Amino acid sequence: MNKLVRFYFKVLVLSLLCTNLFGQQGFELGGWIGGAFYFGDLNTQFDVTHPGPAFGGIARYNFNNRLCARLGINYGFLRADDANSDNAFEQRRNINFRTHLGDVSGHFEFNFFPYIHGSRDYFYTPYLFAGASLFTYNPYAVYHGEKTPPLRELGTEGQFIGEEYPSLQRALNYGGGLKFDITDEWSINVEVSFRKVFTDYLDDVSTVYPDKGELKGNRPGVGDIAVLASDPSLQDSEGNLCGMEGRQRGDGAKKDSYNFLSIGLVYYFGNLKCPEISR
Repeated sequence: MNKLVRFYFKVLVLSLLCTNLFGQQGFELGGWIGGAFYFGDLNTQFDVTHPGPAFGGIARYNFNNRLCARLGINYGFLRADDANSDNAFEQRRNINFRTHLGDVSGHFEFNFFPYIHGSRDYFYTPYLFAGASLFTYNPYAVYHGEKTPPLRELGTEGQFIGEEYPSLQRALNYGGGLKFDITDEWSINVEVSFRKVFTDYLDDVSTVYPDKGELKGNRPGVGDIAVLASDPSLQDSEGNLCGMEGRQRGDGAKKDSYNFLSIGLVYYFGNLKCPEISR
């Protein structure tokens, strides 16, 4: 893995140093729409049939016809529900979550083919990218038709007041796509973007069930809803709930993730390639 990282770093440095004089430089601005997908403790089967809406803005600078730097401001709505699982334990656990997510990302893009706006030959290319992101989120749930307060404020896994997980987190972003011109200035970008996050609380589920009495005492004024959000499980044939103190609620060893599938429209502000004159 370290050798691979060093290899890509060398490719990036050489690309920057070897920008050829005839490479096309310039800014691009645009936007995208698409879907947001969540994977984690409430979607262990990688179900992609319940995406949330997503959209964002694109600002890109082309160093040459191969290498670009890009900044993105993105929004996604993530959701999952144990009721949609095929796993019997997860169905009985009966937890759900939703969250509005804001994401600011920066990355470098590498074009597989020379990409030149205004060219008849180099008007499209597949590309790969990698970079870093900051995102903010604040999950909530819906039980009996009622929206809960933000789950992090309820301490659903026994967190004391002041010990809740942060709502601002960092991530690595990477992915790929296809860009192609539809006019000399306008282009379409079709892209899939992945986020490797460093928290297991996108869904508010990570470790074990707390003691319900202590949980209720820790959250004066919202103790009852905190207990319900912590353990909304369905009773088994003997009338027992899932949430015995110390029993597994989630898998903290595996971090959550979110991804975007998008189609974007982008405008190029740089100088266009002049067509060659045949003699």
